[in-house]
Amino acid sequence: MSVGPAGPVGGAPATVPQDPYALVRTRGYLKLLLVAAVIGFPVCAVAFGFLALVHELEPLIYQDLPRALGFAGTPIWWPVPMLVVAGLLVGLTVRYLPGSGGHEPADGLALSGAPPLSALPGVVLAALTSLSFGVVLGPEAPLIALGGGLAAGAVRLMDRGMPAQTVATVGAAGSFAAVSALLGSPLLGAFLLMEVSGLGGPMLGIVLVPGLLASGLGALIFTGLGDWTGLGTYSLALHDIPRAAGPTIAEFGWALVIGLAAGFAGTGVRRFARFLKGHVVRHRVPATVLMGLVVGALAVAFAATTGKPSSEMLYSGQSALGSLFRDSAGYTVGALLLLILCKGLAYCASLSAFRGGPIFPALFLGAAGGVVLSHLPGLSLTAGFAMGVGAMCVAMLRLPMTSVLLATLLLGKSGLTVMPLVIVAVVVAYVVVLRLTPATAPEAPAAAPHTA
Repeated sequence: MSVGPAGPVGGAPATVPQDPYALVRTRGYLKLLLVAAVIGFPVCAVAFGFLALVHELEPLIYQDLPRALGFAGTPIWWPVPMLVVAGLLVGLTVRYLPGSGGHEPADGLALSGAPPLSALPGVVLAALTSLSFGVVLGPEAPLIALGGGLAAGAVRLMDRGMPAQTVATVGAAGSFAAVSALLGSPLLGAFLLMEVSGLGGPMLGIVLVPGLLASGLGALIFTGLGDWTGLGTYSLALHDIPRAAGPTIAEFGWALVIGLAAGFAGTGVRRFARFLKGHVVRHRVPATVLMGLVVGALAVAFAATTGKPSSEMLYSGQSALGSLFRDSAGYTVGALLLLILCKGLAYCASLSAFRGGPIFPALFLGAAGGVVLSHLPGLSLTAGFAMGVGAMCVAMLRLPMTSVLLATLLLGKSGLTVMPLVIVAVVVAYVVVLRLTPATAPEAPAAAPHTA
């Protein structure tokens, strides 16, 4: 059956414009780009401030506070009461403030629309408490919500009659700006949100060009604020990466193994987190406190068994990726396996009850698994690290292109050398995850923005 400019798409009539790029030539589209660029500046400043506050609160809670209470240092049991307090605060925030504290991390990473301004205090409070007290989650999901909510709210305040599609597009641009530098490159942040959005064809560029513009400007703002304040950009980065050798036949075999292992591990984490979440939502406050207690107890168990600080198991793992790669010789295989076990269980508990993003803990767990396997014959440290990062990332996010880019760009020139291995590991993990995931009904396609 032939389908012309108007024909059945998924059982419903759809009109395909003769010139899909006609929208770009309108004055409304240029206005949309300008609005996205202008709003990106304050959004990036707020996002930078959020990350800076998290960064300052972490040592305040785990170093300064115990000393202020008269302890010579941080007691080994300290994470338990701190994470119980975090569970209480987050549980109350999710239960009683508008917006339920924002995105449920156990559901993965998705663009569900910008939250209203009334929901942003709860989003910020829940995420700030979760991240600064050491919960095993990252900052990307709350930043996406914060950037999108602020941008969309600002547009609504400027023009209450603005079409909903335009508000949604500007909100997406705000999300791009907020995460522009977090993953180490504005390209990665933009690619992440483009792949999450699920758009394709000509509308991909038309709808997301405002976001790309906001992402590029946002990275510049993050860099400028980092230099001006001396705080840095809080972006994902590794330094002093040794030069990698070319891939070998044995390492291609390891790519299959790592992809398979990550696919099963990621599926297990997601299913266990969702199982726990089903119990948490029925008893939000006490269950969140219990999950905080679990995370704290796992941190104490890891520290007591290995003699290493509990901070190496807590938090998202973003800042610990560099030390894991650089100082991997300082870990025994047993310590690494215990780290993976404890952090993996804490990750499940955190996903089920707290607020944050799923990306960075997945990267860390994959990297740690790759480091463990690099002790076996035929696998170099750099290749194992990169394949573990990419495979576990796709297992949790189901975003194959973003996962390949993250794993390779993170390692600079060495990442480009091992990219073929990363691609194989990511593809295998992606297929395994999809085969293990029950089929769901297809979602309706996203609407194009209205720029008039």
